[in-house]
Amino acid sequence: MLQLIIKGREYYDYSKQEFFNIQDQTLTLEHSLLSISKWESKWKKPFFKKEQKTQEESEDYVKCMTITKNVDPKVYSCLDQEDYNKISAYIEDPMTATWFAEKPGSKKGSSQTITAELIYFWMVSYNIPFECEKWHLNRLLTLIKVCEIKNTPSKKMSKRDIYSRNKTLNAARRKQYGTNG
Repeated sequence: MLQLIIKGREYYDYSKQEFFNIQDQTLTLEHSLLSISKWESKWKKPFFKKEQKTQEESEDYVKCMTITKNVDPKVYSCLDQEDYNKISAYIEDPMTATWFAEKPGSKKGSSQTITAELIYFWMVSYNIPFECEKWHLNRLLTLIKVCEIKNTPSKKMSKRDIYSRNKTLNAARRKQYGTNG
C-alpha cells in the first residue's frame, strides 16, 4: 500500500485554462490484480504489454489503484513527477523476501500474453483464495510461481542417465560383496 499526500492549494488546469482549489488529500494506492482487472476492463488491452502506456492510460491506472473513497477527480491532475516516481518505485517493489535463481539455459519471460483473467486462472488452478487479488501484484505473482515450482514433478531421467546410475550402483555392490557379477 502506498500513501501519497496531496497538499491543498490552488492549481491551474492547462487543458481548461482555469484555476481550481484542492483540499489536503491522502491517496491510498494498491498495485493489485483487482486494479489491473479494472484497468483492462476499461482499456480492453493487456496491462503487461511491452509497449509504453500513454499518459492518459498511466493516469487512469493510478485511479484504478486508488482505494481511498470519495476522491475529487481533480486531485489526479495535481500529481507531479515526484509522485509518479514514488508510484513507479512502489509498482516495481517485489514486496517479498522470496527470490528465484535462474537455471542455466532457461528462457527468460514468456511469449504468452498475460492478462488479469490468466492470473485469475492461475489462482484457481493453485487454489489461491480470491482475497489475494488485493495483495501487491508482485507478491501474488511470486506466490503463483512458487506454486508452479512446487507442483512441477521432477524431470524423468534419460535412458543414458539411468544406465550410468545403474552401472555405478552395480559396481559399488560388486565391490561391497566381493563378487564379479
